[in-house]
Amino acid sequence: MRKELIALRHAMEQSGVDVYVIPTDDFHGSEYVGDYFRCRAYVSGFTGSAGTLVVAKDWAGLWTDGRYFLQGAQQLSGSGIDLCKMGEPGVPTVLGWLKDNLKEGMTLGFDGRSMTAGTGLAMAEIAENTGATLRFDFDLVGEIWTDRPHMSQAPAWELGVEYAGESRKDKLAALRKDVAELGADTFVLTSLDDLCWLLNIRGDDVACCPVVLGDLILTEDALILYTDERKFSPELRGALEADGVTLRPYLQLYQDIHQIPGDSRVLVDPSKLNYAILKGIPATVTLIEHTNPTVGPKSVKNAVECENERMAHIKDGVALTRFMKWLHDHVGKETITEISAAEKLEQFRGEMEHYLGPSFEPIMGYGPHGAIIHYSATPETDAELEPHGFLLSDTGGHYLEGSTDVTRTFVLGPLTPDMRHHYTMVLRGHLNLAGAVFKKGCGGLNLDLLARAPFWEEGLDYNHGTGHGVGYLLNVHEGPQNIRYRLVNGNTQDAPMEPGMITSNEPGLYLEGKYGIRLENLELCVEREITDYGTFLGFDTLTMCPFERDAIIPEELSPKQRALLNAYHKRVYELVSPYFTDEENTWLREATAEI
Repeated sequence: MRKELIALRHAMEQSGVDVYVIPTDDFHGSEYVGDYFRCRAYVSGFTGSAGTLVVAKDWAGLWTDGRYFLQGAQQLSGSGIDLCKMGEPGVPTVLGWLKDNLKEGMTLGFDGRSMTAGTGLAMAEIAENTGATLRFDFDLVGEIWTDRPHMSQAPAWELGVEYAGESRKDKLAALRKDVAELGADTFVLTSLDDLCWLLNIRGDDVACCPVVLGDLILTEDALILYTDERKFSPELRGALEADGVTLRPYLQLYQDIHQIPGDSRVLVDPSKLNYAILKGIPATVTLIEHTNPTVGPKSVKNAVECENERMAHIKDGVALTRFMKWLHDHVGKETITEISAAEKLEQFRGEMEHYLGPSFEPIMGYGPHGAIIHYSATPETDAELEPHGFLLSDTGGHYLEGSTDVTRTFVLGPLTPDMRHHYTMVLRGHLNLAGAVFKKGCGGLNLDLLARAPFWEEGLDYNHGTGHGVGYLLNVHEGPQNIRYRLVNGNTQDAPMEPGMITSNEPGLYLEGKYGIRLENLELCVEREITDYGTFLGFDTLTMCPFERDAIIPEELSPKQRALLNAYHKRVYELVSPYFTDEENTWLREATAEI
């Protein structure tokens, strides 16, 4: 049994807590979290990016999804913690387990700062219904974690208007107008991507997401930013103050939230708020629940951002296409593994001007590993690449000019007819969506069938969405738009596509134990034409990297699909070749030749 688990149970006993829940989240619900916030990993030893730990007096369980069943079983072995496989038959949800096991007189505890408002409210309801007591005002892991890392102290920096395309002053003026139109006089904003977009600041507080830890409270005539003031240079602090932004210590928000005047009308987004902040707002306050008004303008990139994104994707295309050639030249001639291949691609990206780092943890899956949708290579699973089959590579980068996310399934050697057929099927779905023309007002639910049709015609499918929104030098997974064929997680919204939105296009096919194929480009929504029948939209492809011609069966492409592919490859050559040597361009001309 892990000593950390024993120590936590001792702290629970001292505090009178019977069940303690530890989510993965930081105080902002970030997709990735800094070292300070890795409480679940500290207690359990499980290092996956998703999971919830529940500790009772005589039992402990960790819930995670299919991506981590193998890793979870390995890391939890001998820990005293059971692996709870989410979605598997007979496995309750965390909330289901609490309903079945909480009893009258027991105490359920968690750190309300790390628990989403929605989950906290659900747990509060369960506690009330079972006669249990709820406590969310303490951090028991913090009490036992004696060598806990400090919160990030990475410096914040300003994203200039030449990249942001709009000044902080103008964004704040527009936001105040939106808040007032929603009937509020105060706005509490805690999501890091929204905050950093609004203030035109960036940082390095969260892995793969160049954001700054902070929260803000905005009123009609004031804005308080709660953050680590030491991260801000005198110049940046002065610029913020000139635009009416006052800095206060990061955690002071949890005291100040109680001081909001009782007659205030406070705008909050419950899906982005943590439970402690929600419960800290005075009961007399009128709460106005609405999606953060920053989400819409953040998702619709302005003209400067769009132009910058095109440049970011050219740079990224140069790096990825160079990596593609390197793979073709070196696999089978030297030892290359999944991890070393990812490192090589990162090296190529690092040679590009204004490159800041990866936009998410790389997925590099060879052969059967490519069939694991969110595979992450470890030293124990790191497969050597051989001169045959597929390598699925899903990676991305952050540049001052924007963020990228691209998947290619590379051909390392001879393929079977089925492999070529399946690759062509995925490409057909991808091209169908890339070439879509649709009326303004359509959302992802309208578009998803275009990508899935080639799969469904053969009784096949893929168990993930077709597309997600992408931020500008922020989160690589960002809403409000997405492309999927059904609503999930109780979400009743299907945000319509708007010109300026950037969305991924990534159909895939995964044959367990054999191989996986996914092809992903980022698409910029643009206006196509206005007719008597309405406004029609489409996509301009941002990602610039060839598809594998050797994997394509031309006869299986429709004339439109073939034309789209040839036009795309022509564009790739035009934009990438100026950065290549003559020798590289000899290869690139063949890689992008017409089919």
